[in-house]
Amino acid sequence: MEIKLTSKAFKEGATIPKQYTCDGKDVSPPLEWDKTPDGTKSLALICDDPDAPMGTWVHWVVYNLPAHAKKLAAAIPPKDKLPNSAVQGTNDFHKIGYGGPCPPRGTHRYFFKLYALDTALDLKPGATKTQLEIAMEGHVVGRGQLIGRYSR
Repeated sequence: MEIKLTSKAFKEGATIPKQYTCDGKDVSPPLEWDKTPDGTKSLALICDDPDAPMGTWVHWVVYNLPAHAKKLAAAIPPKDKLPNSAVQGTNDFHKIGYGGPCPPRGTHRYFFKLYALDTALDLKPGATKTQLEIAMEGHVVGRGQLIGRYSR
């Protein structure tokens, strides 16, 4: 099932505002989504940049979001456990939580990918994108995507 993922900060394919990048406050943008499939037990989010010079760069990993959640507010704190029981993983900056766009040159695309899962994941805080993808295998019942762009 397709999940409609949107942001009040930027439209599909548009420029991500500076405050959500390393050139600004470097805080996570607000994200919202519509209904999730029946049987959804948890949600996961990955934000990555496939245009990075050394391969895809991971900016954010979040998992075990409650199935009833319909949004992530802006400026999610860089803590491994969030008040809504969600857990944050490690990004490619080697930090917990969100690390905003910071391309060395050119315009890069940033893919925010939301996954509806038929289970809660047995992953400790700080998991990497790869660890999350392995844990999600065979459990994805819906997905959504929002792409933003940024250049310096």
